[in-house]
Amino acid sequence: MTERCSPETNRSGARPTDDRAALLPQRSGCAASVGRAPGEDAERAAVGAAALARLDEVTRRLRRDCPWDREQDERSIVPHTVEEAYELADAAHAGDDAKLVDELGDVLFQVHFLALLLEERDAGGLEAVADGCRQKLIRRHPHVFGEENADRRCSPDQRSGCAPAIDRAETADAVLENWGRIKRDDERGGEVFGDLPENLPAALYARKLIKRGASAGLYEPEAGWGGSFDQHGDALLQAVEAAHADGVDAELALRHAADRFRTDIDSAS
Repeated sequence: MTERCSPETNRSGARPTDDRAALLPQRSGCAASVGRAPGEDAERAAVGAAALARLDEVTRRLRRDCPWDREQDERSIVPHTVEEAYELADAAHAGDDAKLVDELGDVLFQVHFLALLLEERDAGGLEAVADGCRQKLIRRHPHVFGEENADRRCSPDQRSGCAPAIDRAETADAVLENWGRIKRDDERGGEVFGDLPENLPAALYARKLIKRGASAGLYEPEAGWGGSFDQHGDALLQAVEAAHADGVDAELALRHAADRFRTDIDSAS
């Protein structure tokens, strides 16, 4: 079995899957993946399922017996979900595995609690959440699941004679290209920005607009200047400082520019 990465090392053998990951400080000397026998995977899955069942039991009891938890709905819980997600991201960036385990638990509880709210009004539940996620992952990874997912492209009356092409992806870049196309064509009906939340932080909103525009072939992103993670952070901080000196809210200015970009792409599509 390949040794896991310790906090002092990193998964530097893995190719980053987005620009941000490529700029993160890398720790050397750690393999990217852990190979396990199928039996060991099954054993770990069973142990994990038992742990999830215990967490689900606690979540249900809190909802039933805790006065604060009884009063919550998804609107009051989601701000805590967002906060926990930021704390999780901070732990991951810091390379603190113990903190990462802790913050993953907080996010996992949020998922269980929100799924329980859906269950209470017969709108879903944890099973529907998990199955929906599983189906989505299979659909977006035709290079992995192949024939298991192939017939989704054939109409019911074509199934007997239809041999749809399987999207083969040999590189991480090809995987991302497939991912974006499947999301756009099969899940959003060809719409470039269809389900993009407008309440995202401006920088994240702008990045997603750029990625979707480029994935659809409607925009050619400018080449990067080769800066490091810290150098890009410094450049962004300087831009915020300059905006503040000019009496401009940097968040609102970036969002306005991103909205103009979105309008231009929509007009071209």
